[in-house]
Amino acid sequence: MALLGIDLTALDGTPLDPATLDGKAVLVVNVASRCGLTPQYSGLEALQQRFGDRGFTVLGVPCNQFAGQEPGTAAEIGTFCSATYGVTFPLTAKTDVNGEGRHPLYARLTGHPDTLGQAGDVQWNFEKFLVAADGRVAGRFRPRTEPEADEIVDAIEAVLPG
Repeated sequence: MALLGIDLTALDGTPLDPATLDGKAVLVVNVASRCGLTPQYSGLEALQQRFGDRGFTVLGVPCNQFAGQEPGTAAEIGTFCSATYGVTFPLTAKTDVNGEGRHPLYARLTGHPDTLGQAGDVQWNFEKFLVAADGRVAGRFRPRTEPEADEIVDAIEAVLPG
């Protein structure tokens, strides 16, 4: 599936199904299983449940670039997410979000500034980018911003399709 014109790979190594993201507002989040912010999975899943039937999805992007906090295999990551947090939203294959090996998706996303006007590298696990259904990057929220914070909920509601 292409997001911002960029093909993505699902956690299981297959191309992400086009129906997963097509025509939806997407909250792209680099995730990790062994981070102090890992409990944010609960808030991300709550957003998925709240807005999933209204043309929205969370897209989890496992990343091991921050203190090795996502060391597992695809199977381990999938099991952890479903068993521990009941995650129903899609996950990509493990991905680099910074540096020379930065995925093209993140090359595009990191050019978008946060509310303070700062663009550039992802700071840590659980940085969030909101992409509207029309492909416009509509928001960037730093890692410590909780998924269900008013500013994220308001931004999602503003870009829901239809």
